[in-house]
Parts: sequence; structure tokens; C-alpha cells
Amino acid sequence: MGKQRAQRLAELLKKEISDIILKEVKDPRIGFVSLTDVEVSGDLRHANVYVSVYGEEKERKETMQGLKKANSYIRKLLGERIKIYHTPELLFKYDNSIEHGAYISQLIDQVNKEGREESNND
Repeated sequence: MGKQRAQRLAELLKKEISDIILKEVKDPRIGFVSLTDVEVSGDLRHANVYVSVYGEEKERKETMQGLKKANSYIRKLLGERIKIYHTPELLFKYDNSIEHGAYISQLIDQVNKEGREESNND
């Protein structure tokens, strides 16, 4: 039962945090952010929020700094929107899985292209 509750809360947090970042947070450092996952601890007091940032390394660092600075504001708005006894502490973590997937896709395309070129030369 506790695990299901943590999963439901994680999904709700993901939806609400995305909405807050999109509509409420006005920090110019925060660029194109995508929430990839939210993990809530068993006691529902802590949440790891995994974000992917589109852009160069400098933009990623600035976005992560902006999210860290807006953390308390986001948490306050979550407390107003979600009726829960304790609003979880948020910890934003950078997730490079989307970039890694794009890199793997690029490698596959390159191998396929080389394979087609070799078969055309035969």
C-alpha cells in the first residue's frame, strides 16, 4: 500500500512541478526543461526530481542553478495545490538519459548508413 501511494504521489508531483515550472517560475536562467522522473521516498518526505535540459553545458548549469534557487517557491506552490500532511523536500537532479538515447540513435544511424554504402559498392 505504501509503495503505491509513493508512486501515485510521484506522478502527481511530476505533473504539478511541470505545470509550476512552465507557468509560475519566471527565472530567466530556466530554459527548456523536461521532467523525466520523480522518485518519492517511502516516508513521502523527500522527492528526487530528475530533469533533462535542452541546450549546451552552460545552459544546463544555469537551469540547474535556477531550479535550485526556485526550489522553495516550487515547494510552497506544491503545498498549496496538493493536500498532503508534509510537502516533500525536493532535490533536482540532472538526467542525461535523453541525450544518451539521442547519441545511441545517432550511432545506429551511422552504422546503418555505412552498411548501405558498403552494400552499394559491392
